[in-house]
Amino acid sequence: MSKDKVQIFDTTLRDGEQVPGCKLNKGQKLVIAERLDTLGVDVIEAGFPVSSPGDFEAVAAIGRIVKNATVCGLTRAVENDIKVASEALKTAKRPRIHTGIGTSDSHIKYKFNTTREEVLERAFKAVKYAKSFVEDVEFYAEDAGRTSNEFLAKVCEQAIAAGATVLNIPDTTGYCLPSEYGQKIKYLKEHVKGIEKAILSCHCHNDLGLATANSIEGVIHGARQIECTINGVGERAGNTALEEVVMILKQHPYLNLDTGINTKELYGISQLVQEQMGVFAQPNKAIIGSNAFAHSSGIHQDGVIKNRETYEIIDPKDVGVTESAIVLTARSGRAALAYRAKNIGYDLTKLQLDDVYQNFLVFADRKKEINDTDIHQIIETSNVYQQIISA
Repeated sequence: MSKDKVQIFDTTLRDGEQVPGCKLNKGQKLVIAERLDTLGVDVIEAGFPVSSPGDFEAVAAIGRIVKNATVCGLTRAVENDIKVASEALKTAKRPRIHTGIGTSDSHIKYKFNTTREEVLERAFKAVKYAKSFVEDVEFYAEDAGRTSNEFLAKVCEQAIAAGATVLNIPDTTGYCLPSEYGQKIKYLKEHVKGIEKAILSCHCHNDLGLATANSIEGVIHGARQIECTINGVGERAGNTALEEVVMILKQHPYLNLDTGINTKELYGISQLVQEQMGVFAQPNKAIIGSNAFAHSSGIHQDGVIKNRETYEIIDPKDVGVTESAIVLTARSGRAALAYRAKNIGYDLTKLQLDDVYQNFLVFADRKKEINDTDIHQIIETSNVYQQIISA
């Protein structure tokens, strides 16, 4: 059975860059954009052109160098925003304007001080105007997560009538539960007139730690684009992590959904974004964290040494990591010590290992982690050292 394509819309350079202290200059954006293109993302949201001259030039420069991906510029539902974005995108082979407006009652009342009818009209006009510049127009319904499904469907119908090719359904505040977000996508698929003319897109935030789960639930129920960032960087608690949704779909083939991402590039681009932004992933971060393929428990280590799949559902090489790490601590067992010792030249017999292991435990109780230099010292100070070197 052929798999449905889920487009990957990367917004590291726009939404991801909005993290305080993580502003990227044009040169840094170009380096990341080239790697995103190599990674195989379908869309690169390059910036918000009207926000500053620097962002305008960065979007234009990215458009010049990106060979494969669509290059997208964000706007508000404001004519000047849209016009400026269209000018910045003239250099792109495949340009997309991303325009929209808030649709929740909270945004309508407090942000815009307007009415639902006015929002419907502004949504239509914004998409129509953007369509006069480019063929590919994505409409976002900001705070769709807290917008009633009935009104959201009306907004989507207006955007489609005006020519929108993609409908972005953001859980802007990270409020939705996965079941709620999935049902919202399902409702739109079933109730929006002309929905077959547009792709539904998930744009989820991580305020409650549910961004990845919500995005996956969205595509299960019919969305065919996920908006995400490398390492999950973004406003407040961040966005959907690209590496997570890509690997979830890869590891669950029965979903019949495919992204086409070159997953062997994931670790490398993760490291690049961390270096350029100066924001480093926590060690236990899924897929790309320093501990994602590290094992320190003796039971786990023994299992992994015997067969990697006992405690790893992903082959590290599939995401660009050289190999699993066997980390020696006081919780490690004989199998892990023998494995690490053999890697540095000591092939211990069972009796030798028993003796060395007692020495190891003394060292391990004094240190958080035992490195290769420590292993040499542990063996050299053991009772059986002469046997080992004469073997």
